[in-house]
Amino acid sequence: MGSTSPRRAAGARDRDSEGRARNARPRDGLGRPLPYGEEGVARQPEGVLRTPEETVAEAQELLDAGRPFHAHEVFEDAWKSGPEEERGLWRGLAQLAVGLTHAARGNVTGGARLLRRGAGAVEEWATAAGHERPYGMDLAAVTAWARQLAQSVESGSAVIDAAESAPRLG
Repeated sequence: MGSTSPRRAAGARDRDSEGRARNARPRDGLGRPLPYGEEGVARQPEGVLRTPEETVAEAQELLDAGRPFHAHEVFEDAWKSGPEEERGLWRGLAQLAVGLTHAARGNVTGGARLLRRGAGAVEEWATAAGHERPYGMDLAAVTAWARQLAQSVESGSAVIDAAESAPRLG
């Protein structure tokens, strides 16, 4: 049996210019790997330093476009490069984006779990930091959105469309 898609040599790994392992497979809008040789969506570059306002704006554009997996990458950059006292905020937002990704992929358990975990992290950070609207984000509304979507995902009442279900951060 032959395959029409290019195959990687056994044991071969994709590596970046510095020798770190990277998966170069194309991905769809929800971050799922596609076979080598297929056309996917552009990937978010990793390790980009953005201001918090740029992070929020870029993530919102990606969420609105139905690309929550890619929004997660933007939040992850902020989480890893931002000030220690804000890491809980950005990590929680990254979890929300991944939760939406899983929900849109049909992963009910993982989607609901990550949406609730992210909502708790964002809410905990806002309470501890005394901020409800950092960088123009309405964290109370984002938290409510996540919990409501988690409940909807678990009820199985609808197929989740990532763009239609995306939160408004501000």
